[in-house]
Amino acid sequence: MVQILIVDDDKELCHLLEDYFQPEGIVCRFSHDGRSALASMREKRPDMVILDVMLPEKNGFEVLRTMRKDSLLFSLPVIMLTARGDAGDMVRGLDMGADDYLPKPFNPRELLSRVRAVMRRVQPVLCAGCGDLRLDDGAMKAWKGEEAVALSGQEYRVLRALLNSPGQVVSRDELSRAVFGRDAVPMERGLDMQISRVRRKLGPYSDGSERIRSIRGAGYMYVVRQEELS
Repeated sequence: MVQILIVDDDKELCHLLEDYFQPEGIVCRFSHDGRSALASMREKRPDMVILDVMLPEKNGFEVLRTMRKDSLLFSLPVIMLTARGDAGDMVRGLDMGADDYLPKPFNPRELLSRVRAVMRRVQPVLCAGCGDLRLDDGAMKAWKGEEAVALSGQEYRVLRALLNSPGQVVSRDELSRAVFGRDAVPMERGLDMQISRVRRKLGPYSDGSERIRSIRGAGYMYVVRQEELS
């Protein structure tokens, strides 16, 4: 049973979504302002958050920013609802760590499809490590040696996709599907920003060599040093 927190001050829309989602085995909870939404998440962590941008108390971006800095909430999947035609809101939301977005007004069937797609991407699977890195897919957490590495949900999925094929090139389309659920979009910088953040948080190997290498025109590779293969 999937539990979703819908954060929107449009109460009629909230109940419409509940009526639509309930037969699909999705339990809905509601918050109608940003401040109470954060309190509700901390009191009882949902499986996903559907988050409107325009909210009283704290807007959706402020809520998302707080979530991505909170050790209990940073990996929680988020679909943002944005004003139709406002590409700036969409880009800002994705850059801040939203897993997907949908402009209003929308068809509930499309939202349900996106909910299912995001849930498939974040399903826990058995995870191994690579060299000094260790991942826990259930908690979406990473460790470098004994040191925890704080990654957002999107950053974790970037790293997970690279570690699925260590020492091999992973295409931009493959990485984009793992992170955003779609092929890469020309000129979009969201994926590169996620890669850059992961690089910064992991740092180089102890000898100063890079962990994640850009392969021009092809994608990215997680570099495996020879001693890690032995």
